[in-house]
Amino acid sequence: MIYPRIIAHRCGGALAPENTLAGLRIAARIGCRGVEFDAMLGADGVPVLIHDETLERTTTGLGSVAAIDSTRLLLLDAGCRHHRAFSEESLPSLEQALRLCASLGLWANVEIKPAAGHEAETGRAVARVATAIGGKLLLSSFSPEALQAAAVEAPPLPRAVLVEAVPADWRVRMAESGSRALHCAGNTLTEEMAREVCNAGYPLACYTVNRRDDAARLFALGVSAVFTDRPDLWQVAEM
Repeated sequence: MIYPRIIAHRCGGALAPENTLAGLRIAARIGCRGVEFDAMLGADGVPVLIHDETLERTTTGLGSVAAIDSTRLLLLDAGCRHHRAFSEESLPSLEQALRLCASLGLWANVEIKPAAGHEAETGRAVARVATAIGGKLLLSSFSPEALQAAAVEAPPLPRAVLVEAVPADWRVRMAESGSRALHCAGNTLTEEMAREVCNAGYPLACYTVNRRDDAARLFALGVSAVFTDRPDLWQVAEM
């Protein structure tokens, strides 16, 4: 599996409102080839782009994402909390985001982000949308149940196990979901564990890496890619 080396975290990193189409456009404009974003279900089972289970931090909405239909969620302003320049930037659906990625030529890491109690349902729904839209993409999740459901729904889609620190049973977790890659926090990765994963032939990617020297250390350990809030710190040729 081939990764872009520099991946914009939550669409555009710190340069734009997280998990928005504006973020995707900015990432593409500065030369990023890869982006990452979060997909969660509204009450009607439609995946939308948002990280938190509640709406208040990043949108003008109130309450639980899982309790509100997508038709209402997509009317929310998801940009003004970042900066007034992005006021009226709508909360997007996963379908909208993947279609824009395809038109911009962006590789996408879709993190399956289930609200509590909706793990398998979210994995299936995200996999269905990803299969229907297509493009260069990868599914990842902290939730084993969500990843396993995605694997059953759409076996050909590449998947990655998402963890904070690489656990001793990482091979078991990979096998259970049929995943092809492993993602972990960059500040937890040791040389020994990086060597074990990479020597086994699995791509390894690290989040959230916002300093060039930290990225250089990780690349020296064999890491394939880093997720960053500061994609502007890299030149286009490095992305």
